Amino acid sequence: MLKKNLGTIDRVIRAIVGIVLIALYFIYPDMAYKWLSLIVGLILLFTAIVSSCPIYSIFGIRTCKTDQ
Repeated sequence: MLKKNLGTIDRVIRAIVGIVLIALYFIYPDMAYKWLSLIVGLILLFTAIVSSCPIYSIFGIRTCKTDQ
């Protein structure tokens, strides 16, 4: 299971940017990088939903509050 490493602000920003990128895919069908927009948008939205980012895990970054 993925450990939570994203804080609330980070999750909200990722969700907003992900939704915008997914919307761009549908709004501009002739866009040069439409598939890249869709893939990156889905990844950002998925990481926002599960509160975990694999790249953050690799580098040991945590933006969420920890219970210590």
